[in-house]
This record gives sequence, C-alpha cells and structure tokens, in this order.
Amino acid sequence: MRIPRVYYPNAITVEQEFELTPEAAHHVATVLRLKANRPIVLFNGDGNEYSGLIINVQRKKVIVEIDACLSVSNESPLHLHLGQGVSKGDRMDTVLQKGVELGVSEITPIITERCAVKLDPARWEKKLQQWQKIIIGACEQSGRNVIPKLNEPVSIGQWLSHSTSTSRLVLAPGATQPLARQPYNTQGYRLLIGPEGGLSDSEIHQANENGYISVSLGPRILRTETAAITSLSILQSLHGDF
Repeated sequence: MRIPRVYYPNAITVEQEFELTPEAAHHVATVLRLKANRPIVLFNGDGNEYSGLIINVQRKKVIVEIDACLSVSNESPLHLHLGQGVSKGDRMDTVLQKGVELGVSEITPIITERCAVKLDPARWEKKLQQWQKIIIGACEQSGRNVIPKLNEPVSIGQWLSHSTSTSRLVLAPGATQPLARQPYNTQGYRLLIGPEGGLSDSEIHQANENGYISVSLGPRILRTETAAITSLSILQSLHGDF
C-alpha cells in the first residue's frame, strides 16, 4: 500500500513526536482508516520529506514520530509562473491542482475584463485559503516537497507592469507563433492565460506593448483550464523534466 504523504505546517525535527492538524488527522484516521505502526511521510515545504510511524490514532487526534529526514527533490528545473485569469466554478480549482502536478513554480490569479468573479476583500481571503489547500493537496499527491507560491489576485495592469527576466508569453487566438516553438530561456517563462471568454483584444494589445509575445496552441479554441494544462505540459516537455 502506498505510504501517505501529509502536510505539516510547522518545523519538523527527527526523533520527535508531532500531532497532525485536525484536517490531516481526519484524513488519516477517518478517510484512510490507518492504524498505529503504519508508515507515514510528512512535509512542510522546506524541500525535504520526513519519514516516520503513526504511533497513536484517535478519531480527531493522530500522533506520529519522525525517524528520518530525506532530501528528495521532485522540482522541475524550469521556472514557470502562471498568470491565470480568474474563472468561475471549479475551473480555477482544476488549473491550480493540475498546474502543481505539472510543476508550476508560482501562480498569480489575474482580474481581467471578462472575469466573472466579483468578491469583497473578506471573500477573496477565504478564496485564497481554499486555493492554498488545493495546492497543498496537489503537492501531497504528486510528491512535491516545495509548495508553489500563490500570490494575491492582481489586475492585469499590475501583472503586466512587473519586470521580469523570464520569457513573457500570452495565449491569444489567431497568434501566428506556436507556443511549442518558443526558444529556451534559462530564466523560465511567465505565461498569461485569460479566463473563460479569454482576454479582450485591448488586453492582448496591452500585453504585447509590455513585451509579451502572443502564442497559439493551434486552430481549436480550448477551455481556459485546458489551455493552462496544455501550455504547462508543452513547456515542461520542451524545456523542463518531462
């Protein structure tokens, strides 16, 4: 049986006991139904993973003892910063989850003209907490020990104004340059993708004025979540670790 990987939000020390968070304890005890003396792996985003044993299981409390720190890197050598237009429903959740699995380094939610999600500051904070949980869950599943950075939502103008040494790309219908033919940049890529409905012509023009190259994924129009998954896969295949 596969050894479960569980996120622990604090520092981890070898030969110490740790109580899992309530959410992680519920998953281990109730969902997975694991018992004492089962192996487990913890990670906290410091780049390592920590092997140990479950030593006590209760309904809402799980204690583990760590016996080793392992330096295990499953990170891509390619830096990928995804600027994703905020989408409705579970589309954004899918982009975050699959983006992490595909090795994205950093994610910034972008507020665009056609963004249908309108939230006050308190609800944005709640949404960011939800997205962070999705990112952590994807790290647990995919074996990543470094948690990709999730930035605060910004307007497309703010995103475009940021200076960067990475290659700047924007997905644009009708673009003549295929994404798959973009040259390798050792600094990585900064990729802008619109929400459902895409970016407006004026936003694409604004991106081009700020040094972004319009690129295409082919003749078909893809859903925003499909476009993100496809783009990251292409870049990882060409220049990353696929």
